[in-house]
Amino acid sequence: MSSTISQANAQGRKMTNFRWIICGLLFFATTVNYLDRQVLSLTWKDFIAPEFHWTDSDYGTITAIFSIVYAIANLFAGRFIDWMGTKKGYLWAIFIWSAGACLHAVCGWATEHTVGLHDAAEMVGATGAVASTIAITSVYYFIAARVVLGLGEAGNFPAAVKVTAEYFPKRDRAFSTSIFNAGATVGALLAPVSIPPLARFFQQAGVGNGWEMAFVVIGGLGFIWMGFWMWLYKKPAANPHVNSAELAYIEQDSELDESPRKEAETEDSKEKDIPFLQCFKYPQTWAVFVGKFMTDGVWWFFLFWTPAYISDVYGYSSDTPMAQMLIFVLYAITMLSIYGGKLPTIIMDKTGLNPYAARMRAMFIFALFPLLALLAQPLGNYSPWWPIIIIGLAGAAHQSWSANIYSVVGDMFPKSTIATIIGIGGMAGGIGSFLINKGSGMLFSYAAGTTVVDGTTVEMTKELLAQGAQYLREPMSFMGFEGKPAGYFIIFCICGVAYLIGWSIMKILVPKYKKIEA
Repeated sequence: MSSTISQANAQGRKMTNFRWIICGLLFFATTVNYLDRQVLSLTWKDFIAPEFHWTDSDYGTITAIFSIVYAIANLFAGRFIDWMGTKKGYLWAIFIWSAGACLHAVCGWATEHTVGLHDAAEMVGATGAVASTIAITSVYYFIAARVVLGLGEAGNFPAAVKVTAEYFPKRDRAFSTSIFNAGATVGALLAPVSIPPLARFFQQAGVGNGWEMAFVVIGGLGFIWMGFWMWLYKKPAANPHVNSAELAYIEQDSELDESPRKEAETEDSKEKDIPFLQCFKYPQTWAVFVGKFMTDGVWWFFLFWTPAYISDVYGYSSDTPMAQMLIFVLYAITMLSIYGGKLPTIIMDKTGLNPYAARMRAMFIFALFPLLALLAQPLGNYSPWWPIIIIGLAGAAHQSWSANIYSVVGDMFPKSTIATIIGIGGMAGGIGSFLINKGSGMLFSYAAGTTVVDGTTVEMTKELLAQGAQYLREPMSFMGFEGKPAGYFIIFCICGVAYLIGWSIMKILVPKYKKIEA
């Protein structure tokens, strides 16, 4: 422990723990972030699609464009956070994404007026060209709302990781990151037991078609968070809730590196900023890029498509108790990821490895668990609980993996550039998510033999195929599965091997720890 901490203890000062309050705020923000993402995935199949005549491909297009906007925005969001500072930058980010979440609620009204209809009932009953026009028009409006959401949400992780680097020493960063990152799991956990019931409640109350108010209520949570952030956040050295003992603990890395600071200065003010384009010259940047590109899409696939998977393969709509229980258990299992952030610390304490080597060893362990996804679809023939448990374990492994990638950035890059590198990694993850979500939507429509007859989307069956030559293709078959289950099996296989491939490339790019000096 540092000499300053020892002096503080010698003087009998009890260390405050306000850094964990800040970590709690990051956790709450990430929870809200993922709740806002989940509203669409939990309402589109049973509430929105019947109204707007969407296919899987339509939904895949919306989620894919969200992903690519999120990816591009991440490239600039990190730089924006580094330039604006964590307090103002985080406020802008959550304001924009909360506004975007609420904007989804007006997409139905906008579609009605554009097409020239009077209410949702007329849209549901539409056929032929009118139904096609409704689908195309509504998709554009939802994409617009999703763009705003993606622009704002891109700022969450760059800001949160930067705050973690400000408030925690290196040895604690993976654990604190895993805690706030668990907000993604908690958001996904709360979503199935809150969003469909909210939509159904407002639908039965006659407030629109129900799904609109689900977007408004969940989106409004971000504005509440803004009030707490404005009240509680300041840099550690300037925060009256952080005493000298806690400040010394937070800043112990500076003392261990024999880089003492003047009391009135902060580390950020002494560091030189790395020019944006120069960041791409470092193999460390590309290691983070590859690690996120290969794996973020897996998590987003599970996040966006699991409710549809449960409905398509097992017939449980999102507002049924069985579907809610399945999704709840899935994300309850992913809560194990909190302990994943502790594993590198355990490895460091037992082996004496440096933080990077310990994190890479832990990440290799996490990369093995998604291989279970190869068994998800075959075991699903026996019970829907098997794929849910497997996806939950894969999700826990992903969140543990993700927390350690974020911490790797803090280990190797100066604080002045952390948000920028996280943004670059987020861009890579968004590109991966775009590819898997767009590809999944197209694959599932193709696998089911989906076609449109008189403006109505239908899935091919052997009975329909026997009725005439106008049905041109049969449902796809793969490894003993037919139709959409075959499509899901293919995607599960891709998800299963993605982490080991990503880890191997990261290890090749950065075989040993090397800190980048600005």
